[in-house]
Amino acid sequence: MSKRRPARSSSRCRRRDQRGSVSIELVILLPALFAVMFLGMQTALFYHARTVAIAAAQEGARAAGAEHGREADGVGAANDFLAEAGGDDVLTSTSTSASRTPTTATVTVTGFGLSVIPGWKVRITQSASVPVERLTAPTTTETP
Repeated sequence: MSKRRPARSSSRCRRRDQRGSVSIELVILLPALFAVMFLGMQTALFYHARTVAIAAAQEGARAAGAEHGREADGVGAANDFLAEAGGDDVLTSTSTSASRTPTTATVTVTGFGLSVIPGWKVRITQSASVPVERLTAPTTTETP
């Protein structure tokens, strides 16, 4: 008397053939997913640092462009703004420069944004210019 093996169902064979396929899919897809997440975070950090740098430059330019403002006032105002906005948590290795002509005050803020990608440093440079405030004598018009 021979024992008969029951016939294998096609769905059971398919399940055995696909064992481990989920693991292989995860091994392939997870690095791609992480890369997209890190790029998204890096983009957000870049735009945030750029926004802080331009805001600091604008603040410094306003101080340097005041009626009795000086270049040092602009640099100090920009550095104070950077410190209040997060300091090294937003921009690292910052440098601030200012120039003032009789008509225009310009402040430039340079630094490196934070990076979640190892070995990649993002340099950020933002400038702002404003007209220098000055008092002028009012013009009088004589009416005959």
